[in-house]
Amino acid sequence: MDQDSKITRAAWPNVTEPDTPPASPARDLVPARAEAGLPALVAQKRSPVRKWWLWAALALALCGGGAGGAYYWWLGHHAQLPPGIASGNGRIEADEIDIDTKFAGRIAEILADEGDMLKAGQVVARMDTQDIAASLKKSEAQVQGARRAVDEATANVAQLTSQVLLAQQEMDRAAALVVKGFETKEVVDQRQQQLDSANANLRAAQSRVIEAQHALEASTHDVELYTVNIADNTLVAPKDGRIQYRVANIGEVLPAGGKVFTMLDTSYVYMDIYLPTAQAGRVKIGADARIVLDAYSKIAIPAKVSFIANQAQFTPKTVETQSERDTLMFRVRVKIDPERLRARAESVRSGLPGVAYVLTDAATNWPAPLQGHAVQ
Repeated sequence: MDQDSKITRAAWPNVTEPDTPPASPARDLVPARAEAGLPALVAQKRSPVRKWWLWAALALALCGGGAGGAYYWWLGHHAQLPPGIASGNGRIEADEIDIDTKFAGRIAEILADEGDMLKAGQVVARMDTQDIAASLKKSEAQVQGARRAVDEATANVAQLTSQVLLAQQEMDRAAALVVKGFETKEVVDQRQQQLDSANANLRAAQSRVIEAQHALEASTHDVELYTVNIADNTLVAPKDGRIQYRVANIGEVLPAGGKVFTMLDTSYVYMDIYLPTAQAGRVKIGADARIVLDAYSKIAIPAKVSFIANQAQFTPKTVETQSERDTLMFRVRVKIDPERLRARAESVRSGLPGVAYVLTDAATNWPAPLQGHAVQ
């Protein structure tokens, strides 16, 4: 620092000299790195963090608005119901029937598959019955032997009956001759002994006939039993319905009660819904109801209330709203008329979600959308 500068600072202590402008980083850095043989640095622009938060806030606002709109739409949808109608969501279900084996054995034939419509009594599978067929033949042979034994015992009875008749005649003649003095008492006693012996033989023969008949009946029952067992190894559909699952295949050995098919009873279709105490207490068995499926939102299926739980319970996970899941409710089953389903069995599907509407007041009239239309 020179002498003039010192004098100036001493005279004007509050006056500062203008700072020398710093050299540009780019101008200072690039030559220095160039001299060192290093690549030049290029300044990069950073995206503002504030823009990211704005986009996130906008997305949250849209989601919240959509959820709120959906909630208010739901409230408006249910608010349209008259006071005498209660509703709940659920899924359409049909009774499941397991077609199982009665005896342990091997599957010999499969005659149905998943999705097939069945009629009651239709054969769906056959089990291997060679061992039972052999036992049946043995029992049939025993029946033939028992019949011959009965015939033989019956013939023996006829023979002994004639001997009894002869002994009786000889006894009568000897008794008449004794009275006239032409026969001795000893001969009469002999004839009486012969008659008693013949009667005893006849009674024994008659007992053998009864025993042979019982043996014949037992053999006949064995034949009937094996015949029934063979028939039970032919699996048939117990009711009209649709095959939902095929669990086993040809050649598999199953235990007694082994499942082969699961079918849906298309004549028993229902939906379980859950109603709070205030509404469930006013519902009666047989009350009129309607089912509207999401897949057929313009069709109201007529139904009836067939079951009301006698104890409150937590609702299952299938209930859509949290407020309903957190409340104790009563399970109500709404069943579709079997006669209505009989002509539309092929349209019955299990698991479709929807809403069931129930009359809590019989004097309430159904709104126009729930008047009840035929299932298409």
